Amino acid sequence: MTPKAWCIKTLLETATDYLAEKGIESARLNAEVLLAYQLHVKRISLYLNFDQPLTEKEISGYRDLIRRRLKHEPLQYITGIQEFWSLAFRVNPHVLIPRPETEILVEQAITLAGAFAETPLRVLDLGTGSGVISVTLAKEVPEALILATDISGEALGLARLNAQGHGVSERITFLRGNLFEPLMVEKPVFHLIASNPPYVCTHEIQGLLPEVEHYEPRLALDGGKDGMDFLKQIICQAPQFLHPGGWLLLEMSPYQVEEALFTLAQTGVYQNETKIEDYSHRQRVVMAQMKSKGKSSPKKCN
Repeated sequence: MTPKAWCIKTLLETATDYLAEKGIESARLNAEVLLAYQLHVKRISLYLNFDQPLTEKEISGYRDLIRRRLKHEPLQYITGIQEFWSLAFRVNPHVLIPRPETEILVEQAITLAGAFAETPLRVLDLGTGSGVISVTLAKEVPEALILATDISGEALGLARLNAQGHGVSERITFLRGNLFEPLMVEKPVFHLIASNPPYVCTHEIQGLLPEVEHYEPRLALDGGKDGMDFLKQIICQAPQFLHPGGWLLLEMSPYQVEEALFTLAQTGVYQNETKIEDYSHRQRVVMAQMKSKGKSSPKKCN
């Protein structure tokens, strides 16, 4: 691509062909998103201004963005934005890029929230990352008070920015620490505990798409040998922090669902275990309700 005589239409066509040639999936979408980002306009504006000539500076900047994408840097990290629940969230390499599957967990949490008469509803988000779960719940359940934890200070900083950007920062408390660690002294209790923890098997990370393997934070991916390290820890510790009748919601791989259900049953303190499918009809979210006996100690939890 040489910086002369280019308009939006021809540049998009050339970039699309080039990206496709290099094996980038959804080449047209990538080309459009990057050009809109370079020009500081919405994608629809590209179609409304197909014949707009471009400057040398604009083309040079676009070329740099294309080079980054060809190295498999995720589109979302290049633009710094990912949509979730029809909301725009800031993202960067310190956090996982939010996926549509996590919307299933949020949808279930919103539904369960309506069953509680208590006000304010108390929600715990473990491993908040960019804060999509906390922020979305704060917007959809205005009466909720939310506490969110993450081991990464950089992730928490970004989550705070997202909460501020969506006007809900006054209802979310962010604490740094691994899962329940920041809560161990006071032991507050919650009506809902939700988490999308690291659940990729350590040995499988190398086989992931290069966008994931080389760019997304391993800290937020690696769930141990079988991917269950954090899931089991949450299942075992959550009863200390759940109201009687409260719910635990976990996102995981479809291949981990049965083991998660077995671990839940081992504790002896959960009931109404439920499996929820994602948009691809694969089991993705497991929910379980705390028995009404109160904060019982698990019978067995390895």
